[in-house]
Amino acid sequence: MNRAQRLAQDAAEAAEVRAYQTDPDVVALRIERVRRQVDWMCWSGIVLGLAFTMTNVQGFASAGTRPGSLPWLAAWVLDPTVSLVLLAILRAEQVTARYQVRTGVWVRRAKWFTLAATYVMNTWTSFAAGEAASIVLHSVPPLVVFVAVEAITDLRDKLTDAVLVAAERHTNQEESAKAGRRVLFADYLAIARESWTPDVEITPAWVRRATGCSRGLSPRLARALRSEVANG
Repeated sequence: MNRAQRLAQDAAEAAEVRAYQTDPDVVALRIERVRRQVDWMCWSGIVLGLAFTMTNVQGFASAGTRPGSLPWLAAWVLDPTVSLVLLAILRAEQVTARYQVRTGVWVRRAKWFTLAATYVMNTWTSFAAGEAASIVLHSVPPLVVFVAVEAITDLRDKLTDAVLVAAERHTNQEESAKAGRRVLFADYLAIARESWTPDVEITPAWVRRATGCSRGLSPRLARALRSEVANG
């Protein structure tokens, strides 16, 4: 196999790989894997952030109570109550965002209210004491949760857009191919090979007449065909 034939084979293999890489089903599968990774990392951060706030909220709610008393134990229920509502909203948005279905205004209000309540209960004691370091420490986890909650919904929406865009591009490419498929170097070479007979001198002019290729491509085709003929 000469150099031209190897190049033609490489071009054909590259075209086949590209066809699979741009297939909408393959793209959707890859995006789904990324979606799972994004979900796992965001959910891990959100749950860890909410777990961090639990002790702060318990301390806020149990202020002035005796450790081990019923009010002290009941204070542990406050943060999970707020967090479970927030997690339920996020889980529902995880499904609606996948299908790009917008939720109502009360869903967004409930999400913001639970986040605001978590932030206030986490930082109230620090603000009251006027301790800047403590304010920063107890502000970061709720704010990270807030940002992650808003970002994860938008990310799911954009990942769905990516799947739709890939499908649309694939459809457009198929329509363009049906309207007029681009002729590759290997295709021109195959036409020239079938048209050639031993009594024909292989020149760029003859290649252009036989294949209809451009003037710039005909010298390369002529050299490739002459090489094939010489190597028998």
